[in-house]
Amino acid sequence: MAGGRSLIHTVLVIDDEKDITDLVAYNLTQEGYKVLAAYNGAEAIEIATQKRPDMIILDWMMPEMDGLEVCRCLRRQTDTENIPIIMLTAKSDPLDKILGLEMGADDYLTKPFHIRELLARIRAVMRRLESPQKERDQQIVTFKGIKIDLHAYTVTVDGKGIDLTAREIKLLTFLMKHPGRVYTREELLNYVWGDESYVEPRTVDVHISRLRALIETDKEKPSYLLTIRGIGYKFTDSD
Repeated sequence: MAGGRSLIHTVLVIDDEKDITDLVAYNLTQEGYKVLAAYNGAEAIEIATQKRPDMIILDWMMPEMDGLEVCRCLRRQTDTENIPIIMLTAKSDPLDKILGLEMGADDYLTKPFHIRELLARIRAVMRRLESPQKERDQQIVTFKGIKIDLHAYTVTVDGKGIDLTAREIKLLTFLMKHPGRVYTREELLNYVWGDESYVEPRTVDVHISRLRALIETDKEKPSYLLTIRGIGYKFTDSD
């Protein structure tokens, strides 16, 4: 029960058989999800576009506009192209499953199904889709106007790109990830330079000075990269 709530807030259930829609909706609600319902393709597309749910449970066999066509339409629209879709169908032929996946479904469940299996598949799909996003999020380090993109290895200050060396980016990233923590020059050499050939502690001062010149409004009165006399440096923890 707790596993589902933490991943998904809203699920849109689409099936022309009201009994099935009600059954799925009831069980999802019991799991803590907010549930939207649609009973035909046109209504489903309208709700998905307006409400943008976190997940869609889509029946294949519907009159007028079947699940495949709904899936195609949702994948063509910018607002709905990335919403995870699990298709439900009475079709058990492996070729049908392949067709559904090729049309843009993220998973496929054959009727009759057990509600616990559906819930497990919802969690599994969301885990797969969230993992890359978490990884991307971990590659972005920000504080106020400073943004470091570790995927592209770029730094911007108030939206303007600044030219830093790889070492300077590494040093700035390390300090920004540990705001308020004071590091000696030797500790920074160890964490940032590692086991490289011997580097003078003075090297840290040179890099800090250059970083201040590029990211501080006034490098003589820094707001971000602070000197702690007799110890070393820290990145501000003040908002």
